[in-house]
Amino acid sequence: MARLQDKVTVVTGAANGLGQAIARRLGQEGARLALLDIDEPGLQALAAELRASGTEVTTCSGDVTEEAVVQQAFARIQAELGPVDVLVNNVGGSRNARIWEMSAADWDFTLRLNLRPTFLCTRAVLPAMMARRSGSIVCMSSGSREGTPWTAAHSGGAAYAAAKAGIHGFIRDVALEVSALGVRINAVAPGPIETDKTRAVFAEMNATLEHSPDRMVPMRRIGQPREIADAVLFLASDEASYVTGVTLDVAGGR
Repeated sequence: MARLQDKVTVVTGAANGLGQAIARRLGQEGARLALLDIDEPGLQALAAELRASGTEVTTCSGDVTEEAVVQQAFARIQAELGPVDVLVNNVGGSRNARIWEMSAADWDFTLRLNLRPTFLCTRAVLPAMMARRSGSIVCMSSGSREGTPWTAAHSGGAAYAAAKAGIHGFIRDVALEVSALGVRINAVAPGPIETDKTRAVFAEMNATLEHSPDRMVPMRRIGQPREIADAVLFLASDEASYVTGVTLDVAGGR
């Protein structure tokens, strides 16, 4: 239970859903956490919970699609906790629509939300990681990067698929740039995962769609946030010391 003992670990999008599960799991392994999210009340509630369990936590609220916000947040983290050892780029989301109905604004919103924070936060931590020749970055891709039958049938998801395919390409190239300098970067690609936000949507899909998650996923079930958090922990830890540039599917066999 100490795979990240005393490692300064940043988790973006930490206030709910997968980010919350990831923060809890990494805290259990001894990480010193810096949590970022635009949801200030959710962030503070999680921080209070983690501190009560003995985890050191600092929080930074703000929109990490904004360059100035990211610069200020990482300067504060450096001052309060020290150099970042682990970065988990978890911020993401979508505004889904069928491609012939999608607005340019919703397309741009989805790509910006998924790609820009990953770029900004990765850029923020890399110089110090390279100087110390040590660091691990884990980004959140998705099984949707290959296209998802249930999302396509339910609402359309081309923008989200494009964004998450972009994460895969991003980690592949950055790994080639920095691996010889002691920094690893990988991605986790979740399949359908049950969170407070997705629970009702997946229930509707399973009840109404022929190509539903329960039918299309070989393991015949929706995944749980802890299963994604465990994969992030593996890639963040020294157990994955010879793993870089990899997108790890955690998708029930799909």
